[in-house]
Amino acid sequence: MSGLTRRQFIQIGGAAAGTAAVGAGLTTNWFGADPDVVHDPGTEGDRVVPTFCELCFWKCGVLAHVKDGRVTKLTGNPAHPLSRGRLCPRGTGGIGLLYDPDRLKKPLIRKSKGGDQVFREVEWDAALDHVAENLLKIKDKYGPEAMALYSHGYGGSWFKHLLKAYGSGNIAAPSYAQCRGPREVGFQLTFGSGVGSPETTDMEHSRVITLIGSHLGENMHNTQVQDLARALDRGAELVVVDPRFSIAAGKARYWLPIKPGTDIALLLAWMHVIVNEGLYDHDYLARYAVGLDKLKESLKDRTPEWAFARTTIPPETIVETARFIAGAGPASLVHPGRHVTWYGDDTQRSRAIALLNALLGAWGRKGGFTLPSKVDLPSYPYTKYAHKPKAPPDMPKDTLYPLADSTLASGLCMASIPGTAAYDIKGWIVYGTNLIQSLPAPEQTMKAIQSLDFMVAVDVLPAEICGFADVVLPESTYLERCDEVHTPPYKEPFVAVRQPVVDPLYDSKPGWWIARELAHRIGLNDYFPWKDSVEYAMHRVKAGGFDCDELRLSGVALGKPTPVYIEDGLDPAFDTPSGKIELYSDTLEQAGFDPVPQYEPPEEPPPGQFRLLFGRSPAHTFGRTTNNRFLSEVVDGNEVWLNARVATEMGLKDGTNVVLINQDGVRSEPVPLKATQRIRPDCVYMVHGYGHDAKGLKFAKGRGASDSRLVTRYKVDPIMGGTGMNVNFVRVERWAS
Repeated sequence: MSGLTRRQFIQIGGAAAGTAAVGAGLTTNWFGADPDVVHDPGTEGDRVVPTFCELCFWKCGVLAHVKDGRVTKLTGNPAHPLSRGRLCPRGTGGIGLLYDPDRLKKPLIRKSKGGDQVFREVEWDAALDHVAENLLKIKDKYGPEAMALYSHGYGGSWFKHLLKAYGSGNIAAPSYAQCRGPREVGFQLTFGSGVGSPETTDMEHSRVITLIGSHLGENMHNTQVQDLARALDRGAELVVVDPRFSIAAGKARYWLPIKPGTDIALLLAWMHVIVNEGLYDHDYLARYAVGLDKLKESLKDRTPEWAFARTTIPPETIVETARFIAGAGPASLVHPGRHVTWYGDDTQRSRAIALLNALLGAWGRKGGFTLPSKVDLPSYPYTKYAHKPKAPPDMPKDTLYPLADSTLASGLCMASIPGTAAYDIKGWIVYGTNLIQSLPAPEQTMKAIQSLDFMVAVDVLPAEICGFADVVLPESTYLERCDEVHTPPYKEPFVAVRQPVVDPLYDSKPGWWIARELAHRIGLNDYFPWKDSVEYAMHRVKAGGFDCDELRLSGVALGKPTPVYIEDGLDPAFDTPSGKIELYSDTLEQAGFDPVPQYEPPEEPPPGQFRLLFGRSPAHTFGRTTNNRFLSEVVDGNEVWLNARVATEMGLKDGTNVVLINQDGVRSEPVPLKATQRIRPDCVYMVHGYGHDAKGLKFAKGRGASDSRLVTRYKVDPIMGGTGMNVNFVRVERWAS
């Protein structure tokens, strides 16, 4: 942090926060952090409040049990299509967030004191007035587009509305360019639509499920894991392609320990076998697809022998698994994955997965992908946005990502460094996302922050990004607020409501209130005409023909069911230029890209170094929950996986503390070594989200090592601008304490 001058990093913490925590009477027999122990009430509660979860993006239905004003238990809502009466480990941990003693408790404003920058606690009026003053100042000086919003979480919808009313369209989430964006574009190019969130996979009815680097069971998506378990119980088989023997690989018929970065080669070889042997769904493609002959031509020399030299997967295994996958079609699903920003060729890899699913006849078929519908609720009537904003400056000068269909968070970050884009971003609102961990190349993020005129962070916990803000606003947790109603596209259309389970703790406020109060201070009252979010939600629910009282009691209401499979009479529509599945993409060709994916070899690790891979823990959501005492009773740190033979050759033993040093000389914190045969010898692996250095995160600070700090390089996907982050290499050294 020594290079920061104008905007110093301020550690959030101190006696005032500690006193507030004790005074709140936290449930400390769980956490062991509070001297005033509150004993377990020993009951499920005297009332139950339905809501939906925010411990990850899946938004499962929750039943919150409350006794004497305290939440005692969270269970899955059996009426909700995403939870079906069950929660994942993270979902049960919402209590740990609600009663986290490290929560932000009062608004904070940065000020200079004795030559140093510190935060001072203020009342809400002072904090909101200060934010409003700076929003107006930036708008007057640079125009409204100079403000950007980074958002992660459902409560961000209020701030998106605020920024659009203010006049800026510069709204981005790291979940696009740093996570799922390439997958959406790859499937859109092929089928005319992406796979959405929750994904439209129909694993419950699959006969074969193929996972390409998708760690289901570790990356814990509740409904999908339930579907996977049901499928396996019915006799479905797994094919797992992964350099690491993951939890899913332990349940697979085939585990293919592929060389990192060569997945496209394997996918092309699989398609070569399926096409050459006529194993594809002839009738399905004849009716719904175009470009089969051109696809066949492009695959003719992509033989299993060719792929073996690149992937290290034996040719006979490639042939055997290709036949196995094809033999189960159309109930053979090649999973699209979620976090797919790996090597910079990610859109083409995702498109190859989409093409393989097309050959299997899986799109729109039972056991493949559903074609979902949704409940359409009328919008709340408010004034139309008056300002048509400039196009986002998220594309660097002289660069074009022609098929990006969302604003790039990494691009807006770069545009905050003067002179790099069409115009400069001068202010940030950061809602619920720790950009220090979620964006690659942290020093680049720091440079952007130093160039800002103003930044406000809205969060529940004092994550690292809060330490760089000019104002920090403490938001209530999802168990303390009402948000926008949830109506995602799904095979069972539904509307779900998020209700306050208990009153907000400390001086935290719900996001809708913060956004509305800011709007009123900058003259945007007409855009927030509702009294509160309950009035807003009730208006939409009633306008959609649903009973508000019934919805409050159940938490969810199902819409009118519609067919989701071609087998049930659904006539699929493909929003592509041809109106059909496009096996050969003229859109890509016209934009100067390969119309059928082609393999490009990845950069090799330098001698003595390993490719850095990272993933998720089933008990945690990225770095958002690593301060959660409840969840940390299961997993409270990370370790680095290294091949056991390599570890022995290096004189390292299982459990030895090591440090990782990347190709740019950046060192990790000390982290225990996991010497295992369950990983290839050319890579290492660690769980993402540890290595916090924010003082306010009293539990997480200093636990484990940060993979984010080591991701100093990334490779940009030329098609949609995603940041491939599996392009960093590290050496492993014994830690000298």
